[in-house]
Amino acid sequence: MKRFLKTASLLALAVLIAVILINLRVASYSDNRIQTIDGLAEEPRVGIVFGARVGDDGVASNTLHDRTIVAVEAFHANKVNKLLLSGGKDEPEVMKKLALELGVPESAIVTDASGLRTYDSCFRAKNVFGVTRAVLFTQDYHQARSLYLCSSMGIDCLGVDTKRRNYLGERWLWVREYLSRVGAWYDVNFRSSGG
Repeated sequence: MKRFLKTASLLALAVLIAVILINLRVASYSDNRIQTIDGLAEEPRVGIVFGARVGDDGVASNTLHDRTIVAVEAFHANKVNKLLLSGGKDEPEVMKKLALELGVPESAIVTDASGLRTYDSCFRAKNVFGVTRAVLFTQDYHQARSLYLCSSMGIDCLGVDTKRRNYLGERWLWVREYLSRVGAWYDVNFRSSGG
């Protein structure tokens, strides 16, 4: 029994160390890559807006609303020339409706309803839509993973933090993100295909 407990403890320690190291690796992708809209150069980049929850009433969650609003602001400031709205279910259409209401022409909007996960959004941006240079629009807790995944797909990318307020359950989102980074690292290093 003592031997079993010792082995289990060593295994748990090894897993914990691996999780910490993977998080440090993924987090390093956000070093010097997160900009403000004003800090972005005026150059041809696609704005990738990641999906988030839509309520049963069809209204964007605060998270999704802020991601879209900030991306639209960047478009109007000529920092991105096209918006790729990527998410699952009706998320892209809700984002598109908001972007159109805020003056983005339909010709500058592309929707992708198969971006069910961040991995899928990045994979499809590169391999389906041919994106090579992008600005990623998402909140601070999600930026490192997004930048890591898109960079790993071969997209030259920068990020803009879209946090405009405190979100319900935000502390849990940070915890979840810590674990999701491990999944992202696994996908990049061991997943053979995606999309």
